[in-house]
Amino acid sequence: MGFSRTILRVGGIVAVVIGLVWIGQGTGYFPYPARSFMINQMPWVYWGAALAVLGFLAVILSRRR
Repeated sequence: MGFSRTILRVGGIVAVVIGLVWIGQGTGYFPYPARSFMINQMPWVYWGAALAVLGFLAVILSRRR
């Protein structure tokens, strides 16, 4: 049981970080790499927000008993 919670927590944290990067690239605040197709593209802001929320929910679920 503990191993699955750890996997869920780590996966949730990774999802939040990736979601925040996507939001940064979609808004143009994190333009790396410079030739990325994601820079200044609003759909990536929405996808990043959805991924970050799902990751946050996974972290919360991993903490429940």
